[in-house]
Amino acid sequence: MFDSLDETMKKDAQEQTTNKERMMLWLGVAVASILVFGGLYFGVRVIG
Repeated sequence: MFDSLDETMKKDAQEQTTNKERMMLWLGVAVASILVFGGLYFGVRVIG
């Protein structure tokens, strides 16, 4: 009868974004993560 908040949020998110938009978002998150952690790694190597 009533949808849970989680189900409602998933349904709303799916209606608002296309698969291509979601893929671009995850690609951006992956690239940003690689840059951040890569920068930290190289920073620690330079210091140590």
